[in-house]
Amino acid sequence: MYLLEHDAKELLAARGIPVPAGSLVENADAINTTTLPPGPWMVKGQIAAGGRGKAGLIRNAATPREVSEHARALLGTTLKGRAVESVRVEQRIEAAHEAYIGFLLDAAAGGVRVMLSASGGMDIEQAPRDLIQEEIAEPEARSLTGCVHRLALRLPADIGPAVRDAGERLAHAFLELEALLIEVNPLFVLDGGRWLAGDARVITDDNALPRQKALESLVKDRVAAYPDVARKHEHGFDYVVVDPDGEIGLLTTGAGLSMMLIDELRAAGLKPYNFLDIRTGLLRGETRRLAQVLKWIGEGKNVRVLLVNIFAGITDLGEFARLLVEAIGAAPQLKVPVVARLVGFGLSTAREVLAAAEIPLFVDLDDALAAVRAHLRK
Repeated sequence: MYLLEHDAKELLAARGIPVPAGSLVENADAINTTTLPPGPWMVKGQIAAGGRGKAGLIRNAATPREVSEHARALLGTTLKGRAVESVRVEQRIEAAHEAYIGFLLDAAAGGVRVMLSASGGMDIEQAPRDLIQEEIAEPEARSLTGCVHRLALRLPADIGPAVRDAGERLAHAFLELEALLIEVNPLFVLDGGRWLAGDARVITDDNALPRQKALESLVKDRVAAYPDVARKHEHGFDYVVVDPDGEIGLLTTGAGLSMMLIDELRAAGLKPYNFLDIRTGLLRGETRRLAQVLKWIGEGKNVRVLLVNIFAGITDLGEFARLLVEAIGAAPQLKVPVVARLVGFGLSTAREVLAAAEIPLFVDLDDALAAVRAHLRK
């Protein structure tokens, strides 16, 4: 789960990470200037994506009126297909040195990549690699903090102790939250060795949600901010809208195969609407999950065809086909033609069931995509 900056800072602050004073605003007309932290301020559009500064979603405000104007201008704008539905108004930090700290779970390296730099800010991704000190550490507290200590010794003496202290606290937060990524950029280093997390990017493991009660409560309380995670938590499978303007709804299983299908569709100039990994083994005898997925796909304003792509292992495709037909009947919101590509056990029975419902069945993906294109041309 990619946390909004405001929520990431609230979670980190609860673990002893100092952050600039700030509050969340979801309605510009409801801003109470008397409760704002001392000015001047930063007005920061909240979306789960990087590059906000370069995109103009982070703005300076010198007066309460400018805070309201910036909030009003930012709310409703989009970046990378994501809409800004809230802004964080926080105290602007001045006369601070900007550094960088990152912790990344690196599966290929078999550990946690720890990264420190004396330079931070919007251009950190373009910084020469020799300016970033990094090592791979074991995912446990002693190894992570030891790594932080070694890397901090390579930084200038006037900021090294502050970065080391910040790194130690963030290392513990990384482990406690079962995070995949924690990145603080910039880390504001102030006079006297004080420091603040100027920005925070936190990505957590959705599968750890049942163990992470603070994150679980966050998802339940802010469903509108985290709809995809809330859906998975409630229904037990992944569903994500990948293109709000997409034309092809996808009913698929297998995360890897589903992602490959989306890539193939895009490479062919087609526009998939959603990602889905629904486990067919959980569908036996009930249509609730399938019907719910079809209702969600039906919310796509430009969806013109549904492509079903199922590789069945333990699932009988004949039974799946019957459930699919029933689910389509239970989801009248989705009024589009259906193209099915099925591979696995029970194919002949599935063909009979789908033929009776006037749904064409294909085994070859190219044939299925040709049928999808034909529907789109209509």
